[in-house]
Amino acid sequence: MTAHSPMRIQLDEDRRGRMIRAILGFAADRFDLELSPFQAEQLLDFFVLELGAPVYNQAIADAHGFLQEKLVDLQGEFYEPETSASR
Repeated sequence: MTAHSPMRIQLDEDRRGRMIRAILGFAADRFDLELSPFQAEQLLDFFVLELGAPVYNQAIADAHGFLQEKLVDLQGEFYEPETSASR
């Protein structure tokens, strides 16, 4: 069994605060549930841990596919015929 390394996805304090406030508002509006900031923070940590890597990896795969598609068509998109100066 390998040791679990800390996740590289980190939220800066401003974004973290906005996400915690969003969770508090969402729980109150959708579920009529008043969470404490600590509970909202724990939910945020859970979702970042559980969803962060898969979403990040999917974004990387999507970007790779997009770039690969563009690179395949690079010659067709930008090829300039060569002309001989001796003609």
